[in-house]
Amino acid sequence: MKRAAIPVLSRSGESALRQYEQVLCEQEDLTPASVRNDLSDVRQFMAWYEAQAEAAQRPDPTFTSQSIATPTLTRYQTHLQTVQRHKPASVNRPLISLKRYFGWAKQNKVIMYDPSRAVKWVGQEVSSPRHLDDDEEQALVATVTEQGTLRDRVLIVLLLHTGLRAREVCCLRRDQVKRGLRSGWLEIIGKRNKYREVPLNATARKVLEVYLPTLPLDIVFLFPSGKTKGALSERALGYIVKKYARIAKLPDVSPHDLRHRFGYRMAESVPLHRLAQIMGHESLDTTTLSLQGTKHDLPTGCAMSARGTDPPACHLGDTTRASNLLVREITRRLPALAALLNDLLAKVNK
Repeated sequence: MKRAAIPVLSRSGESALRQYEQVLCEQEDLTPASVRNDLSDVRQFMAWYEAQAEAAQRPDPTFTSQSIATPTLTRYQTHLQTVQRHKPASVNRPLISLKRYFGWAKQNKVIMYDPSRAVKWVGQEVSSPRHLDDDEEQALVATVTEQGTLRDRVLIVLLLHTGLRAREVCCLRRDQVKRGLRSGWLEIIGKRNKYREVPLNATARKVLEVYLPTLPLDIVFLFPSGKTKGALSERALGYIVKKYARIAKLPDVSPHDLRHRFGYRMAESVPLHRLAQIMGHESLDTTTLSLQGTKHDLPTGCAMSARGTDPPACHLGDTTRASNLLVREITRRLPALAALLNDLLAKVNK
């Protein structure tokens, strides 16, 4: 069931939403897209609540923050799962928006307690992200090299060899590219305005050396839009990647998949904490997704097991991935080990 794009609210609901919009724009450090998504999620919930209240013939079916209890949010969560048939990620995103809204209302004493605090996230099995294997990467690069423009070729090569997020590569300016005689790096302003430096390998430097002199001097962005000459939109970037992936007969490839490909390949030789720094991850758990194998790895391992044969000797990359996973597990357990040691020391001192 498709939801209404902009459902109509009561006067009370519209007033509450306008007040919250002002707070998000003036007091929160959010991108315009995040503000739009938050307001859309809250509006959808308000509209659902008023429709439910009207169907139940309540005396006052209009939305107010004080009228919402935890069971109401739980029912809405169930509605998104069973009626709207949303996947866990599409259910959890509105919950994030609603938790932010009710957290703000509680902090400003609009409500006495936060009804969203007890609502739990919808869980799901962690699956491996889409990875390109070596043949698929070669096919994609060959296709854009033979049939694409220079800009598109540099775009895809840079995504594969730097692991930038879609928004980061779209907003990349030419003055953020730093080149030396045998080195180079990108100065990136990532999520939450965090600064990091992403090294450029020889392949990335080579394509940039060819591409940069072709840009007009008045162009600010490294990959300008063909229409506006401003920053390339994320939608346009997705279209470019899908276009050449389709020609190369590669299904379901997105800019984010190229970022995962970079992480998977780098995990063969780079320690986990350094890879997290390069990719701009705050949590090592996010970086660990890059260590999971490609779609061909599991069938190969299962076939060996079925034949009763031993796997080949470990490749250096496999050893590094195993080391990275071990480091992550040790890091995760350190607080518990420290607490255990403190307890033992306390007993000994007694």
